[in-house]
Amino acid sequence: MHMMDTSNTPSVAVRGVSLNFGAVEVLKSLDLEVGRGEFLVLLGPSGCGKSTLLNCIAGLLDVSAGQIFINDRNVTWDEPKDRGIGMVFQSYALYPQMTVEGNLSFGLKNARLPKDEIERRIARAAEILQIEPLLKRKPSALSGGQRQRVAIGRALVRDVDVFLFDEPLSNLDAKLRSELRVEIKRLHQKLENTMIYVTHDQIEAMTLADRIAVMRGGIIQQLDTPQAIYSRPVNRFVAGFIGSPGMNFIEGECVAGGSGTFEANGVKVPLDRYEFADGLRAGKAVFGVRPEHVVLGDGAEAMPFQSDLTVEIVEPMGSDSLVWGKFGGQNLSFRIDAERVVAKGDVVRIGFDPGRASIFDAGTDERI
Repeated sequence: MHMMDTSNTPSVAVRGVSLNFGAVEVLKSLDLEVGRGEFLVLLGPSGCGKSTLLNCIAGLLDVSAGQIFINDRNVTWDEPKDRGIGMVFQSYALYPQMTVEGNLSFGLKNARLPKDEIERRIARAAEILQIEPLLKRKPSALSGGQRQRVAIGRALVRDVDVFLFDEPLSNLDAKLRSELRVEIKRLHQKLENTMIYVTHDQIEAMTLADRIAVMRGGIIQQLDTPQAIYSRPVNRFVAGFIGSPGMNFIEGECVAGGSGTFEANGVKVPLDRYEFADGLRAGKAVFGVRPEHVVLGDGAEAMPFQSDLTVEIVEPMGSDSLVWGKFGGQNLSFRIDAERVVAKGDVVRIGFDPGRASIFDAGTDERI
């Protein structure tokens, strides 16, 4: 795991930042600190404010209130070029009439860097991103993945402390996305720069991030490590956004008595292994369990909770299959090894550990 340096001041600090477009509040008094060398992912659905926040840090949008610091310097009113950042966009934004080399050197020539320094930086970036053979080509002669490497290279040659990525892989096909994801992770481990990366793809977020900020409606819902967000989501929105396939949500109620139970249409799940935030709260609730935490057959016998379920649908997914059935009268999916053969109509024994579940208040959607 890449270790970030949290001992000194944060690399990027966003303090009380709001942004309004007319009467619409896009960011609401937002605070965020990014450690030096940290890879922070801003994750959320379209329109949640993640790209807007990135553009505020970059200086492409003026904030309505609050301040932004980069390496302890207040850059709230600085031009983008003076903020010590490199930006990589979704659209690549390359100059079509220039070669790759021309694209990489353009900003450096404008900054009046000496010729040998420009050549040194281009050679280093081209080597790191493996684009040396492409330097004399024009962007039109490159594939999408090669263009994206050049766009990253253009940020790289600026020799800055902070990289900002705005959904850089969303224009690529799935195979290329996963290849470039690994490249970006390698790049971060090599450079050890601070990187802030915007995406709506939770797999990108989970695989790349030191920490993830899950955003919704201009507010950070949860900021934590990928593992903490996966295992202890603070609310139903975060729980549903992280994890693939998505978490199962069963509506029912928490019932007091002993250590409490969760009950839904005759199914009773004991909650003695579940850690409540502040003790059992009786009342309407939503029980969340991830498909990968539900086991079938022999494995189920070892689980603290077991139940029978009738198979309704089997979705083969290659290495495993997703099986659907009814649980407490509601849809439940779980993963099984592709070698296991189950068919529609089979009655199977499933089991899971309620201690690994997430329970949410039915009214507020907050974790309880």
